[in-house]
Amino acid sequence: MTESRSAPSASDRAPHETADERIEDIDISQEMEGSFLEYAYSVIYSRALPDARDGLKPVQRRILFMMQDMGLRPEKGHVKSARVVGEVMGKLHPHGDSSIYDALVRLAQGFAMRLPLVDGHGNFGSLDDGPAASRYTEARLAGAALAMTEALDEDVVDFVPNYDNQIMQPEVLPSAVPNLIVNGASGIAVGMATNLAPHNLVEVVDGAKHLLRHPEATVDELMEFVPGPDLPGGGTIVGLDGVKDAYRTGRGAFRTRAKVAVEQLGPRRTGLIVTELPYLVGPERVIEKIKQGVEGKKLSGISDVADLTDRKNGLRLVITLKTGFSPEAVLEQLYRYTPLEDSFSINSVALVQGQPQTLGLREMLRVFLDHRISVITRRSQFRLNKRRERLHLVEGLLIAILDIDEVIQLIRTSDDAEAARTRLMQVFDLSEAQAEYILELRLRRLTKFSRVELEAERDELQAEIERLLEILGSDERLRDVVAEEMDAAAAAFGTPRRTLLTGAVVRPARAAAASASLEVADTPCTVLLSATGRALRIDRDPEALDAPRSASRATKHGAVIARVDGTVRGELGAILSDGTLHRFTPVDLPLVPAASIAFSAGAKLADYIGVSDKQLRVVGLVPLETETPIGLFTLQGTVKRAVLIELPAKPAFEVISLKPGDRLVGAFPAPDDSEIAAVTSDAQLLRFPAASVRPQGRAAAGMAGIRLGAEARVVFAGAVPEGAEARVVTVADSSITLPGTDVATAKVSDWTEFPAKGRATGGVRAQRFLKWEDQIACAWVGVGEPRVLAADGTARKLPEELGKRDGSGQPIDGSAAYIGVAP
Repeated sequence: MTESRSAPSASDRAPHETADERIEDIDISQEMEGSFLEYAYSVIYSRALPDARDGLKPVQRRILFMMQDMGLRPEKGHVKSARVVGEVMGKLHPHGDSSIYDALVRLAQGFAMRLPLVDGHGNFGSLDDGPAASRYTEARLAGAALAMTEALDEDVVDFVPNYDNQIMQPEVLPSAVPNLIVNGASGIAVGMATNLAPHNLVEVVDGAKHLLRHPEATVDELMEFVPGPDLPGGGTIVGLDGVKDAYRTGRGAFRTRAKVAVEQLGPRRTGLIVTELPYLVGPERVIEKIKQGVEGKKLSGISDVADLTDRKNGLRLVITLKTGFSPEAVLEQLYRYTPLEDSFSINSVALVQGQPQTLGLREMLRVFLDHRISVITRRSQFRLNKRRERLHLVEGLLIAILDIDEVIQLIRTSDDAEAARTRLMQVFDLSEAQAEYILELRLRRLTKFSRVELEAERDELQAEIERLLEILGSDERLRDVVAEEMDAAAAAFGTPRRTLLTGAVVRPARAAAASASLEVADTPCTVLLSATGRALRIDRDPEALDAPRSASRATKHGAVIARVDGTVRGELGAILSDGTLHRFTPVDLPLVPAASIAFSAGAKLADYIGVSDKQLRVVGLVPLETETPIGLFTLQGTVKRAVLIELPAKPAFEVISLKPGDRLVGAFPAPDDSEIAAVTSDAQLLRFPAASVRPQGRAAAGMAGIRLGAEARVVFAGAVPEGAEARVVTVADSSITLPGTDVATAKVSDWTEFPAKGRATGGVRAQRFLKWEDQIACAWVGVGEPRVLAADGTARKLPEELGKRDGSGQPIDGSAAYIGVAP
């Protein structure tokens, strides 16, 4: 309770008191309560919380309004940010330049806003660093901001005075886009806070249109159009239960993960490549947490981490793994202990009619739609009034033009303007506005051509008035206009979804020894080599091998030219076309399910084993330390068998001495009971027993394998097991046309049609050339389903019927470069 007392008399006054003092006793609890409520209301309403209609806080709204008032449109040049800040602070927002500039910067940051409203020029900051000072940066409105401020001069929203009652400012922006949902918001008020995730504009518009047509739509129905947030930086949202809760109640949480790919970084080096991070997580923060985790022994298997981000390629964070560690297991630890996985809590609090409310998805869309309906109604009424006023003047002018001589005579004979206006109104039955307009008209408008223009303008105005009356007179037509303008905004500013939505991921139980669980177990595996040089490994676990294979395969899943069994940590050999064998361990090769093999996920084996010469190719895979001889066949017709025992410890060594200009075309297991087959470019096929080639040492150059014709070469060599049901595939084309510009012919024949000949003979004809053909482009002999590929890996369809041994081929749909067996 407040009490007052009068000033004391001179005799009673204390020495320090004066005659004009007035002291009041105030209850401090009431004073604190009242002052705190005023402060809280000011923070909630004037600073921290966005309006649900345009999704903007007051400072953001004032920035956009002032920039529009300054004419800073997208087609105009940028101006200093300090100038914008000064205008906003001096005229609309007297709360300090730093808060205004911070708000301006956020409106321009593409990593924070899904739909930036300010086009910034200069250093506007990054996820790890702040922006430059306002005197160094420049800004102008982005295209989307024009949709936010469009038609402000057409009485679409209420205007209120600024802080000193000198300037009028909009209470809310017209906002043709659902900005609150699209860009989200964050803020801390007194006793409450808000945190909304960004969404995809196209999806939100689709959801808003559905609610516009079906006002009783449920949240589940709306989620068919708005399935979840769409974060500016992409990433992956793991699990949608929290999103559904937020859409229903306004509160919820979800987890986001970085987008990570496993890539081969070099010889025996595997890395995790991060190209997208969770919302508002910067690469420097991730690197710091990784280093802390490695030093604290929480993370294992990581040898290096580097930030290779640049403007051309975007975000690229490279995490190099130690040899022998499973990329999937290391990545799971990174998700657990670093910001590569982060959480986002949704608290959808916004102002509705000046009161803070917690809104679900349906409520936010409803508020926005009601706002747009109000905006378009007011705009249509404003335009209708303007069109009617203009039509009234045009009709009066047309009346005057019909009898222009009398109008001029009437004006000339009038004493003054007032008399002329009165006489015009009386003689021609005009209104005061029409008469005044005629008096102010310039004589050059009173021509025959001007009359035609006025009549066209009258017709146009009448049509426009009818359209506006239709909008104002029909709720359905009004909603159509709302939907059409939302579609236009989505078409102009919408972009494809960036964030992937997935189901919940169950974390594996924490192992007792974390480092041990990250290492790849030395289990049996099979390494496959494709015709295009890519390699991968599959488990030889019986359950994995017995899994049903995919019924349909993509056209680029490749063809196998070599396979070898081993263990994940064991050593295998890759034989190159220069006659060298390179040791390698398949531990870091991509592991794929046996049921769905796709070589697009494989690694270039030449790069994996560290071969820098791009002219060399891997021609075969072999096990090491085996008594089964391997066969080697060269381009110039030399054959050799060698037993790979007591090998040198070097990572690479020679297995055949090649003549100058010669190279290997095939390397394959060649046991004594098998037959070796070779196909030449002039369509000759030779088959002879492998036992006829005695095994030789590593330094030997081999012996004659096939007798070649003039300018002929070996295009394929391999071994066929005894008694196998093998097939022979040959593809012929012309050597004088550019590869890929002609149509090749292919033939599939039965292996038994080709008689066996002795080693070093010429063989028999495998395909008869057509008149424009002169070479065998590629060939294959083996067991299994043959597959022909183009140079880009696209599969070519082979003839279904078997051809005669020396018959011609059937046309296929394009040229061919490789042949192998289906994986």
